[in-house]
This record gives sequence, C-alpha cells and structure tokens, in this order.
Amino acid sequence: MKNILLSMFLVLSVLFLVGEAAVITCGTVNSKAAACVPYASGKAPAPTPTCCSNLRQLAGLVKNVGDKKAICQCLKNAGKSLGIQDRYLTKIPRACNINVGFSVSTSTDCTKIH
Repeated sequence: MKNILLSMFLVLSVLFLVGEAAVITCGTVNSKAAACVPYASGKAPAPTPTCCSNLRQLAGLVKNVGDKKAICQCLKNAGKSLGIQDRYLTKIPRACNINVGFSVSTSTDCTKIH
C-alpha cells in the first residue's frame, strides 16, 4: 500500500510539472514579435496591424504559466540586442488591445509571472 501511494505521488508530481512546462519556443516568439520591433524601438509611430495580429496569435498559443514565462524571457533576451525602449514596449498591449496577463517591460521579472 505504501508503494502504491508513493507511486501515485510521483506520477501526480510529474504530471503537475509537465503541465507547467513551456512549449512555446523563442523562435516562435521572435518571429511573431518581429513586426513590432520598429514601434518598440521608437522607429515607427504605432504598432502595425501585422504586429498586433501576430501578438494575438502568440497570446492564443499560451496554455499555461510556463508559456507566459517563456514568452517573457524570449522577449527580454531578444529586446536587449534590438534597441527596444520601455516607453514604447509597455504601450503595445493596449495599442493592440491584447491582455497578456503580465507587465510587458524590459524590467519584468519573468520568474514572478503567475
């Protein structure tokens, strides 16, 4: 009986961890967010319709917290080399009418997203 309970606990633990695992790759995030770079870097007056459409598609791929954290980290990593400016980046969700479920900023702590 003790072994059965231990086995069930291990299986449930694995299932819980798998449920939080991210399946969205940085390749997907970067390709979807690429159209937003001109605005996020201050070189365009507004996000393009393609930027907004791509971000809606990306938001539709989110299945769990792990996906949100992965997207956040991918955006932060890519943003460092692309000259992304917070004053524009933070406005994209509202401009595109998208609720991403976390603060979009170069200073967001992706590990604290829930």
